[in-house]
Amino acid sequence: MLGMALAALDGTVVSTAVPQIVGDLGGLSVFSWLFSGYLLAVTVTLPVYGKLSDTFGRKPVLISGIVLFLIGSVLCASAWDMYSLIAFRVVQGLGGGALQGTVQTIAADLYPLKERPRIQARLSSVWATAAVAGPAAGGLLAGYADWRWIFLVNLPVGAAALWLINRYLVEPGRPLGDGGGNGSGADAGSGSGSDAGAASDGTRPRTRPRPRVSVDWAGALAIFGTGTLLLTALVQGGVAWPWFSAPSLGLFGGAAALGALTVLIERRAAEPIIPGWVWRRRTIAAVNLALGALGLLMVAPTVFLPTYAQAVLGLGPIAAGFVLSAMTLSWPVTAALSNRVYTRIGFRLTAVLGMTGALLILLAFPLLPFPGEPWQPALLMLLLGGALGFFQLPLIVGVQSTVPYEERGTTTASVLFVRQVGQSVGAALFGAVANGVLAARLGAESGDLDGLVRSLETPGSLTGQAADHLRRAVDAAVDYVYLGAAAAAALALLALLTLAPRRFPVLKEQQDGQDELDGQGGQDERSGARPAG
Repeated sequence: MLGMALAALDGTVVSTAVPQIVGDLGGLSVFSWLFSGYLLAVTVTLPVYGKLSDTFGRKPVLISGIVLFLIGSVLCASAWDMYSLIAFRVVQGLGGGALQGTVQTIAADLYPLKERPRIQARLSSVWATAAVAGPAAGGLLAGYADWRWIFLVNLPVGAAALWLINRYLVEPGRPLGDGGGNGSGADAGSGSGSDAGAASDGTRPRTRPRPRVSVDWAGALAIFGTGTLLLTALVQGGVAWPWFSAPSLGLFGGAAALGALTVLIERRAAEPIIPGWVWRRRTIAAVNLALGALGLLMVAPTVFLPTYAQAVLGLGPIAAGFVLSAMTLSWPVTAALSNRVYTRIGFRLTAVLGMTGALLILLAFPLLPFPGEPWQPALLMLLLGGALGFFQLPLIVGVQSTVPYEERGTTTASVLFVRQVGQSVGAALFGAVANGVLAARLGAESGDLDGLVRSLETPGSLTGQAADHLRRAVDAAVDYVYLGAAAAAALALLALLTLAPRRFPVLKEQQDGQDELDGQGGQDERSGARPAG
């Protein structure tokens, strides 16, 4: 949890210190890359770290990620200008990618199926706490000490995490067999006890060190390059340059070319970073698409709700943050309770019910009165967090339970990677939607959404009638964004209902925490897999 706290606190702490950082280092025109650069590095490294954790184990990957994150923190604290700080934030992100994916995978390794919601809910509570405490901590450090301390405070937290991991984390032994996960569809065995690595007498399976395997470094570099070009195009398009300008077209074209090269490299690799079975197995493919849609819809509350609260409701930045934080309060609670639901009705149906509730809540947002009261969107966010708690966690727990140890890191990283890409796509798509609505409502007066918010926050810069006109335009823009988020929720439901099997093919878990394929019961996707949950 301390390792996860490093990644969770990082973005929220930095966000409130931006004025002090810009005042000291300059670089106002490029400061957004403090966040974009970190996000890019985290996203593109998730699949690489997932495969490395399956190959070399979770512990060395997690320790390496924390060390790299702390090195990046020290470098950020010593930055001499904005460009050096952005470069060092990328170094932080290279370590942050290991933290996000590997911690989730370790939770699945160490805890049996019935206990995972409680553990995952605790991890979710770390993010919830960071969303509330991070901005306050960043503001205090930047205002009463120095902005460099927002990076230096990572050192004692990271040192404690390293000590605890090194001393207490013991990974489960790898079963006998190559465990290569080559994606054959029955790659973990055919249902016999010996193929699954379990002794016939029910004792703990014999283990041995995993044989040395080659690492697909060419594939890793190709994935890194493809992801960097694609996410840069999505993050900067419509902001730093027009969508149909030469930089945007060049980045998208380069991403497409590198993507085609990546597919060729991965097909020929003995141990590909992103194996083909990630998309050939219905369960994993459906969860990937559903969580990609979740990333898409999450842009509406996380990016546009604070703007709505400030521009339409007239709240300050801190109060606007509390409106959003209502979602982070209910999410961990329902996530922790979700096992009582999916153990009875299954993973897919639980997620479908959660996303159906989220769809209705997102459709309700445009029905809020203008200008309304702050408790109204806060209540919707409280309900939305509760609905999404029943959606995300059952899918992650469910998909992790369908694969053995040697494929779990890759599987977990794939769903987190697709969710992050969905969020980047959502930011670009919904940003274009909002700006289009503003242009239609305001005509030549329109600017970008942030510029309008700044105009509304400047006393005396607008007449009462002009301010009301702008507020109504912002309200309409955010309403359309929420309708787009509702469409993303519908896509998530479509992926689950058409692609996901009715019952996930869960591996039978033994008392000692090892995975053994259950040769009894129906079969789905994997020979011998039990379609339970």
